[in-house]
Amino acid sequence: MELTIGDTAPDFEAQTTEGTIHFHDWIGDSWAVLFSHPKDFTPVCTTELGYMAAIKPEFDRRNTKIIGLSVDSADDHGTWAQDIEETQGTAPNYPLIGDPHLTVAKLYGMLPAGLEGEAHGRTPADNQTVRNVFVIGPDKKIKLILVYPMTTGRNFDEVLRVIDSLQLTAGHKVSTPVQWQPGEDVIISGSVSNDEAKELFGEWRETKPYIRIVPDPSKVAAKA
Repeated sequence: MELTIGDTAPDFEAQTTEGTIHFHDWIGDSWAVLFSHPKDFTPVCTTELGYMAAIKPEFDRRNTKIIGLSVDSADDHGTWAQDIEETQGTAPNYPLIGDPHLTVAKLYGMLPAGLEGEAHGRTPADNQTVRNVFVIGPDKKIKLILVYPMTTGRNFDEVLRVIDSLQLTAGHKVSTPVQWQPGEDVIISGSVSNDEAKELFGEWRETKPYIRIVPDPSKVAAKA
């Protein structure tokens, strides 16, 4: 199954390090980040899981839940967590999905649906495509998909930046330009007419008729 932005994130039931979850129920009215790993006790993933634990308060502040997945059992994840704490200084403080039967990896298109067998006996290289980040909205729609190779650690600060953009643009008729950071100017959405833009934003700076620049409306509203 190939998933794209705008698709409903597949629902599932799974065992995690914090008990059984039903994914959509677990998300509730929050945003969510699901990030996956090809195998327990892999070095790059160990650093990622520790870093996510360290910055979890930043996701909490954005009403965003985080959940990991690795192609091994939840019991194995518990042992791995001890290594993560020892080497990274912070143990996972969010659930890790156990996927020993490759169920979720296949459901999310990270492994071929027709693949036979289970996690036991498979190497990280066998599961190298299980290196995705999915950002999912409260409407359970997929908002972002990132795919990384095994050799490159993920930039979760960038995931936070994207969530800031997604949440801003979900509430205001704007888009965020290249390298945007919260509080910087934004672009009025192309679907907004000039008349509507005047009602919503008043004046704007126009470098081209299709590039209408205004202050970050969330910051403007906060000052009002």
